Amino acid sequence: MNDIQVMNRAADNIRILAASMVEKAKSGHPGGAMGGADFVNVLFSEFLVYDPQNPKWEGRDRFFLDPGHMSPMLYSVLALCGKYTLEELQQFRQWGSVTPGHPEVDVCRGIENTSGPLGQGHTYAVGAAIAAKFLQARLGKEVMNQTIYAYISDGGIQEEISQGAGRVAGTLGLGNLIMFYDANNIQLSTKVDEVDAEDVQKKYEAWGWKVLHINGNDVQQIRAALTEAKAESMRPTLIIGDTLMGKGAMGPDQSSYENKVSTHGQPLSAAGASIAETIKNLGGDPEHPFTIFPEVEAIYAKRRAELEAIVAERYAAKKAWSEAHPDLAAKLEQWFSGQVPAIDWAAIQQKPNQATRAGSATVLGVLAEQVENMVVASADLSNSDKTDGFLKKTHAFVKGDFSGAFFQAGVAELTMACICIGMCLHGGVIAACGTFFVFSDYMKPAMRMAALMELPVKFIWTHDAFRVGEDGPTHEPVEQEAQVRLLEKLKNHKGKSSMLVLRPADVEEATVAWKLAMENTSTPTALIFSRQNINNLPADTDRYQEALQAAKGAYIVNEDANPDVILVASGSEVSTLVEGAALLRADGIKLRIVSAPSEGLFRAQSKEYQESVIPTGSKVFGLTAGLPVTLEGLVGSNSKIWGLESFGFSAPYKVLDEKLGFTAQHVYQQVKEFLA
Repeated sequence: MNDIQVMNRAADNIRILAASMVEKAKSGHPGGAMGGADFVNVLFSEFLVYDPQNPKWEGRDRFFLDPGHMSPMLYSVLALCGKYTLEELQQFRQWGSVTPGHPEVDVCRGIENTSGPLGQGHTYAVGAAIAAKFLQARLGKEVMNQTIYAYISDGGIQEEISQGAGRVAGTLGLGNLIMFYDANNIQLSTKVDEVDAEDVQKKYEAWGWKVLHINGNDVQQIRAALTEAKAESMRPTLIIGDTLMGKGAMGPDQSSYENKVSTHGQPLSAAGASIAETIKNLGGDPEHPFTIFPEVEAIYAKRRAELEAIVAERYAAKKAWSEAHPDLAAKLEQWFSGQVPAIDWAAIQQKPNQATRAGSATVLGVLAEQVENMVVASADLSNSDKTDGFLKKTHAFVKGDFSGAFFQAGVAELTMACICIGMCLHGGVIAACGTFFVFSDYMKPAMRMAALMELPVKFIWTHDAFRVGEDGPTHEPVEQEAQVRLLEKLKNHKGKSSMLVLRPADVEEATVAWKLAMENTSTPTALIFSRQNINNLPADTDRYQEALQAAKGAYIVNEDANPDVILVASGSEVSTLVEGAALLRADGIKLRIVSAPSEGLFRAQSKEYQESVIPTGSKVFGLTAGLPVTLEGLVGSNSKIWGLESFGFSAPYKVLDEKLGFTAQHVYQQVKEFLA
């Protein structure tokens, strides 16, 4: 066999494995995996640079799969690389398997991202490319010279998030990003040209991409395109590869089953094709489909030897660089460890009685100076969500200059969130992103994926309640806190809360919230801040020292002996309870006031501590600017909650406080009625 014949043989091997995995599982998507086999074969056997012995090597290239349903293709090519056994491929989609239906991040096996919702995977790749540029600007090309590859399908191109990803990558000139578009004109239930008449090439060229159009099943054209893309330094490259859905698929009568919608989302046999005839057509043995051909094994053994030489050279360069720049070498090690440098949180001086978004800005100013590998983003709201506290100490990324540490995402909340996820997936970068809390609705798919991947993205949400005021119900979050706290209640694979959610009650709690967020390296964190000023909570000693108790999720702000009722809230409502408490105490009612910024943290404490703060069976009054359900998990059965049960209204926020019942007088009335 000549070189091309052997490469085609390897692609056919991937096709056989992918189709057989789906067939054995009686579930999955074989067609796209069969069509894309040629590209991933060339990429993994000739271009992708990684260390077979050290999969977490920070200088490796990274491959981000967008269409997660094409997992059989990825698992199969990784089996050729030695990352999966043939037995593991046969457990595709089974309980406890390492080959789930959609890939879940596992760097040691070559899976760089969990991919499911279309469009997110290649947007992560944009974030990884930004992270690589950011780190290269600080550490140098000797150690940060990787290429980020992405694989996208027709569905991902159509998802709205692709517009944000394409715009950002082109605007920033991400020449280290190469994306393959598997253009097979087939979707799950239709052909692409039935729902989409746009010119994809012109669209990406308009965004500033280099675009190459090839036969995506031709080895030589794939090689040439990847080589040309690697030579491009100032633009991201899109390789549009025209491929055949179900390439090589055959019917029982040996008729072609290529280019059929039916092979997209079900086993070939269910689509009317014959798995046996398909395997024979691709040069395999239907009796033994889970086989790696000897000549294919030789290709990947050769590549492993090449990689060993490439990596040895890179490591030698890194060693020389480390010796010449020990300070930078120490930073690289710390940054990729995920740990945050020591910060004197107690030394942060907050101006009292300010909005918690202002308290967040104060902290961000400190972080900008003390955390060199932190990137903060905003969706065109930095002067309102107060992420400009960070921006004022640095500058934004622009094409050709990644020496700054701020990402101006434009009006694209979901894109921004997924790009920050991509930065975290790349490693070495701490990412945070800000917008108004009501716009967390746009970000829900990304929040969920960050929680699923256990990534420490910091979500900064301001304007946390109806006190947005005159902007009216479209901009006033009511149900958003309840939605976000569902992730606080949901357990991740480690049995822990899948998101840390913090809504601080004053600026000192805002400092503590940021402290907890920066120390949290195992899940995403939601930081929910107010627009309006909030009076600092009363303190017997140093307010910051008392606010440190927020680390327990809920704590006693102040109390009387043998309280008649416990008042519970988070955020700005705590200060409203304090004001109402003065009226109640004047009537001889004994109180305990509890600030509860995080139910998840509170439920992680010992039962003894929980009982010491909110004893079971005690009378509890809860106040929330969101839905009453927000507090139901905290207050127990012997309780009353005052919250919102409708959308907001357009009016000055102090008028809304009065009309909606968020005043000291109304707290007094509600508690009196409750106790009566």
